[in-house]
Amino acid sequence: MIVVGIAAAALAAFVLSSVYYAVVTPLEQKAVGPAALDRGRPAAWKVVVEVLRTALVAAMFAWVADRGGELSLGHTLPLALVLWVGFPFVLLTGSVIWEKVHPATAALHAGDWLLKLVLIAVAVGLLH
Repeated sequence: MIVVGIAAAALAAFVLSSVYYAVVTPLEQKAVGPAALDRGRPAAWKVVVEVLRTALVAAMFAWVADRGGELSLGHTLPLALVLWVGFPFVLLTGSVIWEKVHPATAALHAGDWLLKLVLIAVAVGLLH
């Protein structure tokens, strides 16, 4: 059943992420100005790759949760927050400090990762 949770999380996260970026990209463009990337509509291969990347994250999340001995929703949600701080948040703040990424762009991506990890936590926690 965990495979169903992983697949559901990957597909749902892609849809949620797409909606998220459609809503918040104009805010990034306003904050960053002409330096903001025009992400446009992704090519079909990018959609496939993104769903596969998210499935890999969901599978690794499920593996970590399982190694912790608990796949219930009460344990996967805090794990999502811990992993978000431990990885995407740390990497994105590093990109601001060292790579001169605009803080608004990093915040945009950090929000996306938080949504994805929480959604994965819910899917894994409910469908294990």
